[in-house]
Amino acid sequence: MTNPTQTGLAIVAGQGALPGRIAERCAQLGRKYQIVRMRGQAPGGDEEPSPIIAEFERLGALFAAIRAAGCGEVVFAGAMTRPDLDPARFDAETARLAPRLIPDIGSGDDRTLRAIASIFEVAGFGVVAAHALLPELLATAGTMGQLAPTAADLADTERAAVIVAALGAADIGQGAVVAQGLCLGAETLQGTDAMLAFVGTTPRTLWPDPTGARGVLFKAPKPGQDQRMDLPAIGPATIRNAFDAGLGGVAVQAGGVLMLDRAATIDVADGLGLFVFGLSA
Repeated sequence: MTNPTQTGLAIVAGQGALPGRIAERCAQLGRKYQIVRMRGQAPGGDEEPSPIIAEFERLGALFAAIRAAGCGEVVFAGAMTRPDLDPARFDAETARLAPRLIPDIGSGDDRTLRAIASIFEVAGFGVVAAHALLPELLATAGTMGQLAPTAADLADTERAAVIVAALGAADIGQGAVVAQGLCLGAETLQGTDAMLAFVGTTPRTLWPDPTGARGVLFKAPKPGQDQRMDLPAIGPATIRNAFDAGLGGVAVQAGGVLMLDRAATIDVADGLGLFVFGLSA
């Protein structure tokens, strides 16, 4: 149970703009917060006020530092790479937790993140979702820009949703690209950008109809995913990469994907002639 006297929020910060957005929201609400940067992950900005620099091998020290900062809740924000743990550097708390943590770190992302969340909860911290603090970031249903998907685009979106659900059930990825019913790419460990770069190399001669639907990127959470951590996200760069891959639009599961800069994302899509669509779950 979270200690009610520890009202601050520890923001375990990964890559991207999300950690800063959460810090801004805390400041607006007058809530105490503490940035935590894990060594070897995303570097912090110079503007961050005295972040805690922590190590995965020294969880005991991390927990103590978060408590000392007056934080009883933790939010994980931004992408992180899978840690390469050095058992020789474990502190006593990490050594105690290692038999529980290490097997899961060698598994899929969702299982790894569930294990990490559980470890923080056992240590007495509440784990909260980024979108609980920033609900406006969640993608909405329907057409979000000036261009609407065609019937063929929607059929490709539905097909991609089936593929992403199958990938997610195996804890593999959260995205796929489909054009004219054909799967051109499936997201794996390399991520969405790498998948889109690969799709961009696919010869258009493989399309059944060169003048038909150009294809859609679809992103959604994994079935049964702990949505407090690692919700898929899109932003302006996603739209540009989809355009470079020759696609006609980007679709996401409404309420299950973060749009880190909604206005800019839609503006870029409108300018490039791509649709942005939220598929109802």
